[in-house]
Amino acid sequence: MPDTTDPTRLLADECAAEARTFVETVAGVASGAAPESAIPLLLLATSQVQLMGSRLGAIADVLPAERFEPDTGPEVEVEPLREGIGRLFDGLDSYVDLQDPVTSVEVTSGSLADDLAIITESLTHGLAHHAAGRTTEALWWWQFSYLSAWGERAAMAVRVLHGLLAHVRLDADADEVAEAEFDALHS
Repeated sequence: MPDTTDPTRLLADECAAEARTFVETVAGVASGAAPESAIPLLLLATSQVQLMGSRLGAIADVLPAERFEPDTGPEVEVEPLREGIGRLFDGLDSYVDLQDPVTSVEVTSGSLADDLAIITESLTHGLAHHAAGRTTEALWWWQFSYLSAWGERAAMAVRVLHGLLAHVRLDADADEVAEAEFDALHS
C-alpha cells in the first residue's frame, strides 16, 4: 500500500494520472475514432496537462537521488501518433510561431502533430519511472522536460487548438446558425 502521507508520492501519483489521461486521449484522437470531437478533446487534455506542468514549474526544483537517470527501457514509439494527428489535421497542422517570444522576434513554424508527440514522449518517459516506483525521478523528469521542452509545446498546442475551435464555432455561416437554432427550438 502506497504511503498516502508522503507529499512527493502524492504529487507524483497525481501527475501520473494526468499524464496517463493525456496520453490515452491523444492516442484515441490519433486513431481517428472520433474526428468530430478531436479539437475539443485535445484542447481539454492539453490544457489539463499544462496545469500539471505549471504545478511542477511552480515548486522548488525536484532533485533525483542518483546523479544519472536509471534506464526506463525502450521509449514509446510516437511516430504513429504523430502521423495520425497529422492526417486528422491535414492542412491545419502547421502554424506560425516565434522562435522565443522573450528574446527574439524571429518567426518560425510549428506543427500540432509534432507538439502533441513531443508532449506524449516526455510524459510517457516519466510514466515509466513512476511505474518502476521511482517517484522522485518521475517528478524530476516531468519538471525538467516541462521547463525545457513540452511546456512550450503544450502552450502552443493550446493556442492553436483554441484558434481552430474558435474558427469552427465563430466562422459559421449566419444563415446556417439561424436555421440550426430555429430547428432546435421547434423540434
